[in-house]
Amino acid sequence: MVDGAVEEEEQDLGEDLGGGEYAADCQARVAFEVLSNRWDSVIVYILGESGPMRPRALITRIGGISPKVLNEALRRLEYNGLVVRQAYAEAPPRVDYSLTEAGTALLGPIRTMGAWAGRYAEAVLAAQTRLGPREDRPEGRCSGQ
Repeated sequence: MVDGAVEEEEQDLGEDLGGGEYAADCQARVAFEVLSNRWDSVIVYILGESGPMRPRALITRIGGISPKVLNEALRRLEYNGLVVRQAYAEAPPRVDYSLTEAGTALLGPIRTMGAWAGRYAEAVLAAQTRLGPREDRPEGRCSGQ
């Protein structure tokens, strides 16, 4: 079923981009660059599932993310046009974050990546364990591991 979902998604979004979709100068790489940060896709997913949220609610819902890291991720997502920040003139000040159309459009691919992870995460983690830690990456994995 996952394979069918991937093929369907490719049919919906996968028009021919000229054969070099992953070349350094190609627009297709934007998607990977936009979500290359560890927390960005998690935040997009949570906002997509829950609707607009305040930062404190995001921290509680996500778990394992500091306020500073969340703030950096939200600014990055806003800069990339995936979330919008709505400030309210209230005391105390209130700010909500919600997805833009572009952010909402990423929910399908993020779900597909989640399905891939559900199917292959154990194989990836086994390979990482077998080969040992990489020098260019800090040790540690997802929380709970």
